[in-house]
Order: sequence, then C-alpha cells, then structure tokens
Amino acid sequence: MSFSGFSFIFWRIMQIITLIPAMGMLAYFVDIYNTANQLTPRSLLIMFIILVLAVVWCVGTLFLYARAKHSANFVAFIDLLFVGALIGAVYEMRWVSDTDCASADRDGSYVADLGIARIDVNKYDFTLNKSCAMIKATWAFAIMNIIFFFITFLFALLVHRNFGSGDRVVVKRETHYSRHGHRSSHRSRSPRHSYSHSRRSYV
Repeated sequence: MSFSGFSFIFWRIMQIITLIPAMGMLAYFVDIYNTANQLTPRSLLIMFIILVLAVVWCVGTLFLYARAKHSANFVAFIDLLFVGALIGAVYEMRWVSDTDCASADRDGSYVADLGIARIDVNKYDFTLNKSCAMIKATWAFAIMNIIFFFITFLFALLVHRNFGSGDRVVVKRETHYSRHGHRSSHRSRSPRHSYSHSRRSYV
C-alpha cells in the first residue's frame, strides 16, 4: 500500500472516532425533543443529519477501500462536499462559541491546618451544564472534521494519481526490415520476445 493510501485510511479512522461520539450526543438531544413532541432546533438538526451522512460515508469508503480507490476522484469530490456542509453546520451553531457551560462561585471559606501554619482557603462551587457541554463538544468535533475531510480530500487525489500511474500501458513499436530494404512498422501491446532480425524501440 502506498503512503497516500495508508494516510487516507488513517485519517478516515480519525474521522469515524470523532464523528460517532458527536452524532451520539446530538441523537440524545433529538430524542429529547421528539419525546417532548417539540421541533428540534434547526442548527442541531442540520448538524445531526450531516454527521449521520458523514459517518455512513466514512465507514463505507473505509471498508470498501479496495473498490473506492478505483474512483478516488469521486471520493475526493464527496469529501470536499462534506467540508462545505460542515462549514455551513458549524456556522449555524456559532451561538455555542459564546456559551459558558461552566461556572465557579465562591461558597464560603474554611481554615486549613498545614502543621506549621493555618491559612484561610476560599471554597468555590463548580457547576457544569451537561447539555451545554455536550453541544459545545459536538461543535468542536465538527470543526475538527472540517480539517480531517480536507486532508482526506487531498490524499484521495494522491491515491487516484498513484493508482492511475500504476495502470499505465507501455506501447512498443516494432520495425522490420525485409530483404528488399523496405521497412514496415506497427504497434504491439504484446510482451512476447521475437528472435527474428528486427529492431525495437520504446516510445
């Protein structure tokens, strides 16, 4: 396997590792809204649909790599489409970037005895909004996959280039000289060797 093929598979695995948790977290919110008979917010729904399609595409091209490399240009084109789709989904969820999911509030103080000294230590109550953190993590995974899909787009192009160069056919030109000095030439794709008096040159 070439370096470009190995790198393509590596980044495909990285995409699956980061896409599946993000899809799972959004599925959790979609289920909550469906259970409550409410419409899922547009930004979450768009991101969820794109992540589902991306996971299916990544898994399919990973397990069918032997066939996918024959149409590496098409794979690169679809990866580039996912780059654009993820950029749009991230833009729709841009409101998450300004959301503070964690807060620390002062909650009194206590005296700490260190043996040689006693100091007053402030107590803080740290709270984390689980739902907010999950949405923000999904948003971060989507940003990461914008980069990952662009990388696999480039490696898919390299796979196509390497695969195409490996299938190049060498055409031979044979030149024969008859007894009367006439010369005739024709092209042959056959690799057989001839022991007649002939001169061959590669084109």
